[in-house]
Amino acid sequence: MKGIFSVLVENRDGVLSTIAGLFARRGFNIDSLAVGVTDKHDVSSMTIVSTGDQRTIDQIEKQLNKKVDVIKVRRLSEAKSVCLEMILVKVSYSASTRSSVIELCQMTGAKIMKAAPKYLLLEYHSDPENVEDFIKLVKTFGIIDIQRTGAIAMEKD
Repeated sequence: MKGIFSVLVENRDGVLSTIAGLFARRGFNIDSLAVGVTDKHDVSSMTIVSTGDQRTIDQIEKQLNKKVDVIKVRRLSEAKSVCLEMILVKVSYSASTRSSVIELCQMTGAKIMKAAPKYLLLEYHSDPENVEDFIKLVKTFGIIDIQRTGAIAMEKD
């Protein structure tokens, strides 16, 4: 089972370490973690994605709520939220495959951020499942480097 948590925290030194420490001490896994400042400079928003059984996901929520620096914890439903991830990927190409990489970008909505003599730097964002599919498609050309943001999520309502 996947747990998606939207967590508002105090924007202070050490808060990320405290949250990561909670997961480490309890043996919970973090599949994805994205952190950013909100419209209020003293508050940050974390999107934490974890997997486990129902009991584990419930425990994560309870433990997060106990932390002093945590302002609010919301568990997001996959069906009732928008979840996006972004990747940057350097893909190698040859004279014979360049047009195929460009065609793939046009079909998927990926953007070419830089064209170099031996690689194209692509940017792609979508839901995490589509990001995984995109990675599988570009692997056939040869991935030189890849960076992922981790998932960010927000309730639709």
